[in-house]
Amino acid sequence: MPAAARPRVADEGFILVAVLWILGALAALASIYAGYVANTALAVAVNDDAIQAEGFRSAAVELAAARLLAVPAESRPTRGAFNLRLGRANIAVEFCSEAARIDLNAAPKELLTGFFAALGAHPNDAEQYAERIIGWRTTPSANAQDKEASLYGAAGLSYPPRGAPFAHVGELYLVLGLPPAMVERAMPFVTVFSGREDVNVLDAAPQVLAALPRMTPERMNAFLNDRAGLARSDGPAALAQLGAVRSGATVEGSDATRVTIRINFDNGRRIVSEAVILIDGRDEPFRVLSWQDDLELAPQLQPGSGARR
Repeated sequence: MPAAARPRVADEGFILVAVLWILGALAALASIYAGYVANTALAVAVNDDAIQAEGFRSAAVELAAARLLAVPAESRPTRGAFNLRLGRANIAVEFCSEAARIDLNAAPKELLTGFFAALGAHPNDAEQYAERIIGWRTTPSANAQDKEASLYGAAGLSYPPRGAPFAHVGELYLVLGLPPAMVERAMPFVTVFSGREDVNVLDAAPQVLAALPRMTPERMNAFLNDRAGLARSDGPAALAQLGAVRSGATVEGSDATRVTIRINFDNGRRIVSEAVILIDGRDEPFRVLSWQDDLELAPQLQPGSGARR
């Protein structure tokens, strides 16, 4: 090979290495870009589901309100359920009067005491919890020492009791002496929207029924076995089933209704929302008093292995 040709071979080798390096860099960039595009598409899909869910929730609440408003107030159902299909999702809707829950602002001490005892508290502790709840919601007298506030100060708390009705059930965590575990157990069964001293025994959970004065396990089990067959229009028969347990019991609803919305998208994503609406016959057909969303990601959207609980 002529000597003049040798540098050309070296140049060609250098060019080949450079080309291979550029191709490797382009491949890496292409991989990064593909990941970016995939993540962007995923984010857009998730955001699209969220946007659609907002419309689905509004539609579900309006349909539930329409069902309640379609009948006179005196014969309005205290609970119900329906399903619908919108877009790429199946939607299950349940609604129930807030009278099925214990109202923290209206329930008497006896009902509150029975409730915490039903949740597992010692009778003496249950009575103390009831007293502190009443102390939290009671406006202190202007001409007397605020004994309830003194208890909070003596316990080293940096805040006094509200001295007014509960604004939110979450305030139970602030009430003096209530263990967080007990509050956690109580949350699914209490409300601040019912406005009633009693509870609707046709819709109430067993934990709420057990709170009724003079309720026994035997009487409650018998009532639970029988109430499924009771007509909701036959209130006297339902109350008669309770026998002596009449105090704190009703078959009437409240103006406030809790609407639970479960949205199941075709891609596996699920969204659960809950709203409390008020139908009070004023200018607006209904008002939203409370709204809570609880998003559950589909398996393919969860970090890690994607295993679902």
